[in-house]
Parts: sequence; C-alpha cells; structure tokens
Amino acid sequence: MEQVRSITAEELHRKMSSGEDLVILDVRNETDYNDWKIEGKNLRTMNIPYFHFLEEDVQVYAGLPKDAEIVIVCAKGGASHYVAEMLMEKGYNTCSLQGGMLAWSQFYHPTIVYMDDQLKLIQINRLAKGCLSYAVISDGKGMIIDPNKEIDVYIELAKTHQFEIEHVVDSHMHADHITGGPRLVKQVGATYYISSEEAKGTNLKFEPLDRYDRIKVGDVHVEVLSIPTPGHTPGSTSFLIDNRFLLSGDTIFVGGLGRPDLGGKAKEWAEDLYHTVFFKLKDLPDDCLVLPAHYADIQEINDRGVVGELLGKIRENNEIMRNVDKASFTEQVASAASMEKPPNFEEIVAINRGELQVDQERAIELEIGPNRCAVHHHG
Repeated sequence: MEQVRSITAEELHRKMSSGEDLVILDVRNETDYNDWKIEGKNLRTMNIPYFHFLEEDVQVYAGLPKDAEIVIVCAKGGASHYVAEMLMEKGYNTCSLQGGMLAWSQFYHPTIVYMDDQLKLIQINRLAKGCLSYAVISDGKGMIIDPNKEIDVYIELAKTHQFEIEHVVDSHMHADHITGGPRLVKQVGATYYISSEEAKGTNLKFEPLDRYDRIKVGDVHVEVLSIPTPGHTPGSTSFLIDNRFLLSGDTIFVGGLGRPDLGGKAKEWAEDLYHTVFFKLKDLPDDCLVLPAHYADIQEINDRGVVGELLGKIRENNEIMRNVDKASFTEQVASAASMEKPPNFEEIVAINRGELQVDQERAIELEIGPNRCAVHHHG
C-alpha cells in the first residue's frame, strides 16, 4: 500500500505562499481550533475533530474536496497521519503535517524588507505566534531585535547573509513568548541590551538601553536611534533607522497599539502610551515604515510578505491614533484590560527575567497558542 506523505512546516509555508490549491483539514477539537489555527491569505481551512473519523460515518467526507490537496493537521502529528491514511484509501489527495501544530509553532520565515549598499533589513516572521524579530545588517555586522526562543534561526541567518551578530536587543520584557536574547549573546559573544526599567530586580547581564540614544551597526552609515516609547510597558523602546524605519516593538502595530494592562497598571501605562503617540513620535515623518514586533491578523502581511505600514497610513486608519483627547484615549486603551490575556504570561515573563528555568519541552508548551499583545484593530 502507498505510504502517507508527510510535509514539514517549511514545505507547507512554501505551498501556501505559492498559491497552490490546498485545504487545511484540522482534526483537533473545536475549541483548540477556534483558539489557534494555521491561517493564510486565501487559504481554505476546515475543522473535523479526529473522533468523527473513528465513527465510520460517511457524512464526514461530504464536504471534503477531491480536486485540491488536503493537508491534515493535529496537535503533534499522530492523529493527522492516521486520518491522512483513511482519506488516501478513499481516493483523496492528502498529506499530513509532520509534528502538527507543535512544529508549526516553531517555524520562522525570514523576508528581506529593504536592501541597499549600506543596509540590509530582514524581518523574521514566526507565523504561528504572529511574532516578528529583525536583523539589521551593515558592513558584515548585525543587530538582532526581539529574537524569539529558537536562536539557531538567527545563527543560521548570520551564516547565510554573512554577518557577525554584534548587538542583541529586546524592545521590552516580552509576555507572550520566551526571548532568545540572553542565550543568543552567550552563544555568539554579542552584547545584550534592554531598558533598565524592564530588567530591574533581575540578575540579567545587560547594557541599559536608556543609556544609549544610538547604537552603531557595523558601517558608520547605519545608526539605530533608541527611543523610549513607554506604554505597553514602562521601559518599552522603539528603534529608528535612518529616519526611515521604526522598529516599534509592541508600541505601535499596523492595526493598533500595544495593550498596557499586563503589568496591572492599565491607567498609568495608558497615559504613558498617550504621551508616546502624541509627543514622542509626533515629528516622525508619514513615510516612515513601521515594523512592529507582533501582528494579530494575517491580512497585515503585505504582498511582499512583510508586516509593516507607513506611519501616515497607520495614523489615518487607526482610530485610536487620532483620539487626541487624553481622558478618552486613556479610557479606551485601558479598557484593553478586559481582553483575554496571553496564555501563561506570568510564567513567560519570569523566564525572560531569568527568575525561572524550564526545560525545552515545558518552554515549547508555554508558548503554544496565539499572541494577545495587540489591541484596537481597525476594520
């Protein structure tokens, strides 16, 4: 009998990007599917829980297409293999996602945002989490901004694009994913930067971002201005490159602003955010490209595969960014506290502060699920 084909997360992403006609059949239970699933533009996804296939009910197959490839997804790759086998016997063109959602949660995809003789800027998209990190490269040297847990991704990137990682920066103390920052600097011998406001009370070895108004990457032409942009957290910092690119951490998103309630001080931090939006960033030009650390909707990925938008467009489309009345802005933003918080965020923050050590298996488990750091999406 023919063997069931299985594909890796990377192969699945390639198929999704090339516009191949495929359908994702997710066989996890309905709650898990609704909470967190594989998404893509123009991607058809269906949810039929695994146990329906065990009941031998022919109705289960009624809505499944015969004219497209069906990629079957489960939590870790076991159940999907079994369902793929059943469908194959019935003549469907099918394959199983190797490692399931667990593998998808570990997949990172780099895209070049900008490149000239002096600067290369790469966005690394961790699609399952909506987490974005960046490599700023000049003259054979590089800075990694907001690295996620899998540090091999960045080491590999440095090899491919032939640069040495000199600086590693976290824009703030992340609550929805485990940072790779401290481990990456240890591995490559770089310097780790984070705001002292974020790292106070920890034993982290770091350079305080608040002492640097600029960091030079390799070539003298590329200077990264570090701008304190409190709001999402008190020590949140954004990075301005050449007055053209604002790497905004969790402060400004393509479709919203960073939620200020995770520290339990929603009102005070919302006031900080007001000051950041209407004073700190007000002189930045409209044609400055905002590149955030997260996105919450697949539609925010543009045709070039990049999550980013011109500041002028964000100011125009983002209702909250036009709300200059401080009291109602603060009220609107602080109400984010009623949103569901990122799962396991207290434990993740403790790991990022160096106060809690967990093994690889627990770390992966903690990160599973969507990110919930963005609020106030327009549309």
